[in-house]
Amino acid sequence: MAQDIRQLFENKPKEGVKPPKGHEARFEQKLEEAFGENESTKTPSFSKFRWLKVAAIAIVMLSVGFFGYQQLSKENPVEVVEVPKQNNDTNTNLAKITLGDLSPELKKVENYYQTGINVQLASLKIKGDNKELIDGYMNQLSKLNKEYKRLTLDLNEAGPTEATITALIDNLQLRLELLFKLKNKLKELKNQKDETTSII
Repeated sequence: MAQDIRQLFENKPKEGVKPPKGHEARFEQKLEEAFGENESTKTPSFSKFRWLKVAAIAIVMLSVGFFGYQQLSKENPVEVVEVPKQNNDTNTNLAKITLGDLSPELKKVENYYQTGINVQLASLKIKGDNKELIDGYMNQLSKLNKEYKRLTLDLNEAGPTEATITALIDNLQLRLELLFKLKNKLKELKNQKDETTSII
């Protein structure tokens, strides 16, 4: 009953069965009838898909253009801004260009630090026992603020350079760190006062 598959293949006739004459032509005709396009159905579906293809290509081109522009503009975030040169005597008439005016990324950095500085300053509570400590830190903060204004003037007079931009960012960062140190010192002072009070 069971036969070896190798024997079946060995006994297989070598010559294949040929289809009858005209079989290929009849098959092509049936395919054409079943899947062929008539003139009546060809125009509406063709124009509908044609407009869809045109719309899809337009959307793809606009998307590629938009994202390409975004990527190219990120490569050069610092734009050179021409500032009209004026005499040093008329510093008040100079157009004030700040760090945030150079690029959106630098504006975010400047806003982040300025907001942090303002929040820390607003949360300070000056009392009689911490006034001297706060005054010392405010004096240092005032010096950093004057340096920031001087760097902004350099930015307006000489134009944006990497050194000036880095110095402005470092100045903002130093002011925020100084305020954080002040907050920590005030906490330590309060903790020492609380410990002294609890011991007494």
